[in-house]
Amino acid sequence: MGSVKRAVVLCSGGLDSTVAAAEARAAGYDCYLLSINYGQRHVVELTRMPEIAAVLGARRHLVVAVDLRAIGGSALTDAIPVPKDRSEATIAVGIPPTYVPARNTIFLALALGWAETLGAEAIYIGANVLDYSGYPDCRPQFLEAFEWLAKQGTKIGAEDGRIRVEAPLLRMTKAEIICRGVDLQAPLHLTHSCYDPDEQGRACGRCDSCRLRRKGFAEAGVTDPTLYVQT
Repeated sequence: MGSVKRAVVLCSGGLDSTVAAAEARAAGYDCYLLSINYGQRHVVELTRMPEIAAVLGARRHLVVAVDLRAIGGSALTDAIPVPKDRSEATIAVGIPPTYVPARNTIFLALALGWAETLGAEAIYIGANVLDYSGYPDCRPQFLEAFEWLAKQGTKIGAEDGRIRVEAPLLRMTKAEIICRGVDLQAPLHLTHSCYDPDEQGRACGRCDSCRLRRKGFAEAGVTDPTLYVQT
C-alpha cells in the first residue's frame, strides 16, 4: 500500500459526518466515504453525498443498503412520530425515539469490513456526546469497545495490525463543529440535518436535529444555509 494513508469515513450527508470527513482530509488521509441507505425517513440526506464527496476530494463514495425498517423500533425507520418543538433541556434528557437500535454498531461493522479490504488504518465517524447525550452508541465507551472488537475479529488484528476508530467531533458543541467546518472549508451548505423533511426535502425546523442545528449556527455566528419549512 506504500505510504498512502487511507481512511473510511461514515458520511451520511449530515453536518457532523461531513465535518468529520473534512477532519480526515485535513489529517492527510485519502478518504473513502461510506453512506448507508437504511430506510431512514430522511433519505434525502443521501442525495447530497455525490456533491459532498466531490467537494471533499474523496477517492471513492460507496453506498450500501441495509434496510433497518425490517427491525423498526425508531422514529426514523418505523411509524413512530418524530418529536417536535422540544426544549433544549428536554432534548438533553433520556434516549430519544429517533435512536435507531444498533445503528452505529452496524455502520461501524460495514466500515470495518471496507477498511480492512482497502488496507485503511482508520475509520472516521461524526459521533458527538455534547449536543446529543441521549444516543448510547455515540459514547466514547462504545467507540473504544468497537475498536477493541475490531482488533479481535479481523485478519489485520490477528496479524498485529490495528484499525483505529476516530471521532474528532466527540466533545465539540454544535457551534464548535460548525466553526471547525468553516475552517476546514467543509461544504456545510450541502449538508442536511432534518429528521422529518417534507416531500421537497425541505427541513421541518422543529425536530431535535433542526433545533440543534439552528442553535449551533446562531451561536457560531454563521448563516445557516438550510431552507426550513417553519422559520
